[in-house]
Amino acid sequence: MPVYNYKGMTSAGRSTKGTLNAENLAAARSRLRGEGLFLTEIVESKEAPELAPRRSDGSRFELDLSFLRGIPALERALATRQLATLVSSGIPLVDSLTALVAQCEHAGLRALLAKVRDRVNEGSSLADALHATGQFDTLYVSMVRAGEAGGVLDVVLERVADYLESQVTLSNKISSILIYPAVMLLFAGAVVAALVTVVLPQITNLLMSLDQELPFYTVWIIAMSDFTRSWWWAMALGLAAGFVVFRSLIATERGRAIYDRVTLRLPVLGRIARAVSIARFSRTLSTLLASGVGIVQALDISQHVAKNTVIAEAVRSARTSVIEGASLAAPLRASGQFPPMVITMIEVGERGGEVDSMLARVANTYDEQVENSISKLTSLLEPFLILLMVGIVLVIILATLMPLLEITNSIN
Repeated sequence: MPVYNYKGMTSAGRSTKGTLNAENLAAARSRLRGEGLFLTEIVESKEAPELAPRRSDGSRFELDLSFLRGIPALERALATRQLATLVSSGIPLVDSLTALVAQCEHAGLRALLAKVRDRVNEGSSLADALHATGQFDTLYVSMVRAGEAGGVLDVVLERVADYLESQVTLSNKISSILIYPAVMLLFAGAVVAALVTVVLPQITNLLMSLDQELPFYTVWIIAMSDFTRSWWWAMALGLAAGFVVFRSLIATERGRAIYDRVTLRLPVLGRIARAVSIARFSRTLSTLLASGVGIVQALDISQHVAKNTVIAEAVRSARTSVIEGASLAAPLRASGQFPPMVITMIEVGERGGEVDSMLARVANTYDEQVENSISKLTSLLEPFLILLMVGIVLVIILATLMPLLEITNSIN
C-alpha cells in the first residue's frame, strides 16, 4: 500500500506533518480531511512507514482507531437503521452513505462513515469497507457481506439495526433497574463513612475523658474508627490492587474459564448469567441465519457473542458436530449447558426449517426472563440495603450511647 508524506494545518491553526498509508492519493486526501487537517502538501513516499507514524509535535497519528472511541451503541444502531431506509428507497449505496454522513450528529461516527463511503466510492464492497476500518465486529461485517451477496442489503441492514437496538434496549432496562440499589448502596456507604470519620471521633474523646471501663463492643467500634481514619489510603490501595489482580486473572484463558464456570454455579446470579448468555447466542444465531449466513460461520460468530467460555465451548462442539453432518440440537443437549426448552425449540425449528424464527423466540423469552429476574432480585435487595444501613447506624449509636447512659445511671 502506498505511503504518503503530508504537511498541513490543524483546525487549531498549528502546523503538522506526518505519514500515512492509503490506497491512492484521493483516499489519503479524504482521510486527512476527515481528521480536520488542511493540507498544504502531500506526496508519495518511497520509504517504509512506521507502524504508528508521528506528527511533528511528537504525538502518534492513529488515523483508524481514534474515530470510534466513545461512540454509543445507540448511535451505531440509529445509523444502521437510517442506512437501511436509504438503501431500501432505491438510493445508490454511495449516495446513501453521503446522506448518512451529512445527517450524522456524532463527530466520531461521522468521520468513520466518511471513510467507509470513500472506500465504497473507490470500488470496495460495503462489507470490505467496514472490515478495513477495524471498528466493526465480525457479526456486523458477516451479515452485511451476506446481504450484499444475496442482493438483500436493505433487509439485512434492517435486521442488524433490530439486533443492535434489542441489545441496547435490554442493556438500558437492566441499567435502569440497577440504578436505585446502586444509589442506596452509595448513600449507605457515605453515611457510615461520615459516622466513622466525623461523629465517632468526637464521641470517643468524650468517652475516653470519663476514664471509665468501656464495653467490648464500644472498644471494637472505636478501634475500627481509628483504623479507618489512619489507614484509609491503604484500604483504598488494597481494593484497587485487588481489582487490578482480578481483572488480570480473568483476562487469561484459564482464569476466564474458571470465573465463568463459578458464575454459572451461583444460586441466583448463575441462573441470570446463563439466561443472558443463551439470549445473546440465540438472538445472534437467529439474526445471522435469517440474513443468509451459513450455519457453520454463524455458530463460529455466535460462540464469541455469548461472552461465556462454558457456553462458547458447548457451541464450539456443536459447530464441529454440524460440520460432521449432525443436527444442531443433539450436541447442544449433550453439553448439558442449555435448558430443555431451548433444545426442544431448536429441534422443532430444524424439522420445520425455521431454526432462525425459533431461536428468535428463545431470545425474546430469555430477554424477558433476565429482566424479570433482575427486577425480583433488586426488589429484594432494596429493603436489605435499607435494613443493613439502619443496622449499622443502630450498632454505632448503641455502642456510643450505652456507655454514656451507664455512667449517667451510676452517677444518679
